[in-house]
Amino acid sequence: MTATTSTNVAQGEAHVGLQAGTVHGDVNFYKLPPDPSPEEQFHAAVRYLNARVRGEARRLIEKAVAGGHATTEVQFYRLIALLSGRTLRQLGTEELDRLEAICASLPHLDDRDEWAAGLRVTVRLLAPVSAAETDLVIKEIDALNRRQRDWIYGHLEALLEGAMQDEMWQRSVALAEAQRTANDRLNRVWKFFHPTPAQPRTLPVHPADIPVRDWLYAGAGALLFAFAIIGLVVLVAGRGQLGSVLGLLASLGGLVAFFGGGADRHYRRARLRAKDAEMVPPRQRRPEAPPGGFARKVDRLFSRYFGRYVPRGTERNYWLTQTAGIRRQLRDEIVDLYREQRIEAERVAWLVRYLVSDVRTRWEQDTLTAYRRELRVPVRTTILHLGGLAVLGIGSLSAVPAAVSAAPLAGTAWLLLAAASAVPAMRASFRIIAERRRVAADQAERADKEAARWAAYHRWRRKLADKPSDTEMAAWLEGDRKVLVDQAMRQYRLRPSQVITHAFIEAPAPSCKKARYPRGPWRYSHYQLLLFLLTEDGVRQVNIDLDFEGATHHTIQRLNYRFDAVAAVRIDGIAAQRPTFELTLFNGEPISVRVSESDDEADQHDEDPAKITQLSLDASGLSQTLHVLEGTAAEGKEWVKHRRRRADERLTNLASTLRGSID
Repeated sequence: MTATTSTNVAQGEAHVGLQAGTVHGDVNFYKLPPDPSPEEQFHAAVRYLNARVRGEARRLIEKAVAGGHATTEVQFYRLIALLSGRTLRQLGTEELDRLEAICASLPHLDDRDEWAAGLRVTVRLLAPVSAAETDLVIKEIDALNRRQRDWIYGHLEALLEGAMQDEMWQRSVALAEAQRTANDRLNRVWKFFHPTPAQPRTLPVHPADIPVRDWLYAGAGALLFAFAIIGLVVLVAGRGQLGSVLGLLASLGGLVAFFGGGADRHYRRARLRAKDAEMVPPRQRRPEAPPGGFARKVDRLFSRYFGRYVPRGTERNYWLTQTAGIRRQLRDEIVDLYREQRIEAERVAWLVRYLVSDVRTRWEQDTLTAYRRELRVPVRTTILHLGGLAVLGIGSLSAVPAAVSAAPLAGTAWLLLAAASAVPAMRASFRIIAERRRVAADQAERADKEAARWAAYHRWRRKLADKPSDTEMAAWLEGDRKVLVDQAMRQYRLRPSQVITHAFIEAPAPSCKKARYPRGPWRYSHYQLLLFLLTEDGVRQVNIDLDFEGATHHTIQRLNYRFDAVAAVRIDGIAAQRPTFELTLFNGEPISVRVSESDDEADQHDEDPAKITQLSLDASGLSQTLHVLEGTAAEGKEWVKHRRRRADERLTNLASTLRGSID
C-alpha cells in the first residue's frame, strides 16, 4: 500500500489555543499523605488505574507490594496494571521479567474469595487458549463477580489471539458501548470543565458624603432661626393679641410641615435621578479593556449573555440598546468586585448569568423601572409640602404685621434674620437628610442583593454537585476510544485478531476546555485523535475529531501506508511541558500534533508541572504508541516479527509456571 498525502494537525509551534485550565482543588482524589502506608499506596494505584494512568498505577502497586501489602486483591490489580491494553508480545524484557516473577510468587489459586477467583482467570488468560477452549474460558470470566469481570473485559481485551481475541474484543466493545454514556454523561460531563464558582460579593455601601459646608449651613442657620423666632415671639406676645400669637404659631407649624414634605420630596427626586442615570446609555464610548485581561473577559461574558437572554417578544437590538446603561453598571460592578482577587472570569460567569437573567425577568414583568413607582412623591408628602406652605403664608398674614407694628426696626430685623437663616438651613438640611436616607436605602438594597446572589450561588452549587469524578471521565473516554477502534476495524473489514496492535495519539482540539483534579491528568472537552491500526499489510491511520462533551465524532482523514513508508517518529518538548508528536513519512509531509500544553496552574496548587505532564501523557497512552511506532520506523515489518519471536520464547518458559498456579 502507498501512503496518501497527509496534513498536519498542529504543525511546528502552532498553538492550539486552549482556554485556561480548571483544577478542582476542593477534591483530593489522588493526593497521598506525606508518608503513605502500603495500603494507601495501593488504593491510590487503583484510582490511577481506573483513570487509565497505567504507568503511575504500576509504580504505586509495586511500592505497596514492596512494603508487604500483597493480598490476592493486590496481585489481581498488579496483573491488570501490567497487562492493561496490551498484548503479551508488546511487553518488554523487563516487563516480561516482572510478569514471570509475579506468577512465580502466586500461591496455589482456588476460588476461596472473589479476588482469588479473578486472579485465577487472569492467569488462565496468559496461557494459550485454543479455539475449542474459547467458550469455556468466556464462561469462566462471566462467572466472576461483576467487579472482576468488568476489569478483565475493560483492560485485557487485547491480551489473546485468534478466536479468543475476537470474542474478548466483542465483549469489551459491548461493555464500552454501555459505559460511554452511563451515569447521565451528556447532562453531567460539562460540569467537570466548569470551574469552582466564586462566592458572591456586593459592593459596599458608600458612606454618607455630607460636606462640612452643609453642616455649617444647617447648624448655624438653625441657631440663627431659633434666635430670630424667640425675638418675634417676644414682640408679638408683648402686644397681648391672641390672634397674632396664634398666627405666629400657625406659621411655625406650617414651616415644620413644609420642611417635612420638602425633605421627602427632595430625597425622592434625587434618588430618582440617580436611578435613572444607571439606566441611561453612556454618552461616550468607553476605551476597550486590555486584551486577555479580566475586564475584557467580563465584557465578553456580559455581551454573550445579554445577547442570549433576550426577553420574549422583544427585538434583540432594541433590548441591547435599552439595557446598555444597566449593562455597563453591572459590568463595572463585577470588575470592581473581583479584579484584584486573582479570580478567573469563568468563575464569575454564573453571577453574570444570574444578573442578566434577573434583568430579563424584571423586563418581562415590567418591574425594571419599578423604582419610579416607589419613588413617586406620595399624596401625603404633597399635602404636607403645599399645605404647610399655605399655612405658613396664612399665619404670616397676622404675625408679620404684629411684629413690625410692635417694633418696626427690631421686628423687621427679626423677620429678615428668620428668612435669611431658614432658607439655606432648610436646603442644607434637605441634602443631609437625603444623603442619610440614601445610605439607609443602599444598605437595604445591598442586603436584598446579597441574599438573592447567595441564593443563586447555592442553586448553582447544587447543580454542580454531581460533577463527574475523574474515574467516570476516564471510563467515558475509554469507551469512546474502543468504539472508535471497532468502527475503524469495521470500515477496513478487519477482525481484531487481524490487528497486531492499535494505538492512539490524543491531542486537545483548538479552543477546547480542560480540567483535572490535583495530581491527576488533564481531561479535554474536545480531542483530535490519531488512531493507528498495525496489521500484517502495514499501517491504517484514522484522524478523528472527538467532541467529548457531546459524545460525537467524525472522521477527518484516513491514511494507509506500508511499514517501510515510516521514516521517523519522535516526541519533542517534554522538558518544556509542551510535548509534540511528529510522524514523518518518506513521501509525505510530517504529521505533527501538540499532545499537551504547559501547566501554568500546577504551581498554584503546590504541584510539579513536569509530573502533571507525565501523568497526562501516561493517561493518553503516548508511551505505548511511541514505542510501537518507533520500532516500526526503525525496523519496519521485521520489528514486529522480532518482537513476536522474542516474546514467544519467554511465554513458552512462562507456561509451566502458569500451570502450577491454576492447576
